[in-house]
Amino acid sequence: MKQRRVVITGLGLVTPLGTGNDKSWEGLIEGRSAINKITLFDPEASPCKIAGEVKDFNIDDFIETKEQKKMDRFIHFGLAAASIAMEDSGLKVTESNADRIGVIVGAGVGGLPAIEKYEQILLQRGPKRVSPFFIPMTIINLTSGHISIRFGVKGPNSAIATACASGTHSIGDAFKLVQRGAADAMICGGNEAVVTPLGIAGFTSMKALSTRNDHPEKASRPFDRDRDGFVMGEGAGILVIEELESALNRGAKIYAEIIGYGMNSDAYHITSPAPNGEGAARCMKSTLMDAGINPEEVDYINAHGTSTKYGDELETAAIKTVFGKHAYKLCVSSTKSMIGHLLGASGGVEAGFCALSIQYGMVPPTINLDNPDSECDLDYVPNKARELDINIAMSNSFGFGGTNACILIKRFTRS
Repeated sequence: MKQRRVVITGLGLVTPLGTGNDKSWEGLIEGRSAINKITLFDPEASPCKIAGEVKDFNIDDFIETKEQKKMDRFIHFGLAAASIAMEDSGLKVTESNADRIGVIVGAGVGGLPAIEKYEQILLQRGPKRVSPFFIPMTIINLTSGHISIRFGVKGPNSAIATACASGTHSIGDAFKLVQRGAADAMICGGNEAVVTPLGIAGFTSMKALSTRNDHPEKASRPFDRDRDGFVMGEGAGILVIEELESALNRGAKIYAEIIGYGMNSDAYHITSPAPNGEGAARCMKSTLMDAGINPEEVDYINAHGTSTKYGDELETAAIKTVFGKHAYKLCVSSTKSMIGHLLGASGGVEAGFCALSIQYGMVPPTINLDNPDSECDLDYVPNKARELDINIAMSNSFGFGGTNACILIKRFTRS
């Protein structure tokens, strides 16, 4: 059976640059850093005092007051982003199509703020004071559950928890469901909110986070020799994807087409990438094979690019392995330089950025790239956005445990 074509018809972005697609995209193209001192808790005792927080988020714009207490912050973001994406797409859910529309939204950690809060309540006030909503507040699949309830969609419903690859795996799995005919449309992506005392402490103890507290806007600097770790971010990125013919029949706006998806494992280490980036390279190769395109056809890569030495260097090596001489003709940029690392939300947000890059013909920059690492010698679009006629973009996500995910997004044409 001929595979069905799958297009992106809606985007919903909640990022440290702002709530909504326009705010996020405008800040990105301006090369604006959204990293600042943590305000969600008092960080003075922490070696890391900075993060990318969503500071303009008004929960009342998206969720009724009585429902807000049933959800942790990551679900707030995911449901808000889904609401933005569904409004953007114009997709109407009816009795006749509800069971053909599904949801897959992932997170890397889930409801850490609620876990920290209710652990203290348990210890200080006893078990009877723990909210009956505590478990539904914290478990990762409840974002998908709330989205399905909000919009009445009754098709496939799942959640992915693959660390920093969660958002990309969610989109890729949803893409395959629509492609093979198990659904006609999917709401998919990732959400995360773990800027908490325990979350920051845990990553700091791994020596993973930047401690450039005096100049937070300079802290996230992928591919730069002076980087000292990644910066935590929070937010959500949700896409509405549809089978092409149904999208065309309802006159939907089409951002781009998803044409390939790859996933694999390093089978090497719980946190470090495989030597020479060989797992990432295999994942990118399988994504190209799934799409049936040659490496030379890719114009832009939204890199995983976390601002860690091994991560940046090994992703660069992997790109060289896969793309050969063409690697030096590609534009490669890390939007984490502006918003930080959103963990499980990063893949959803970055897929949205790729779709917007194709639509507007603009490559977001890698800011703070002042002194490139000698091992990082590709074109990372340093410090300033660039106009580029993008036909195909790749989005990379590589997570702890050696789990890898890549997707390919193409400018939509009828043929």
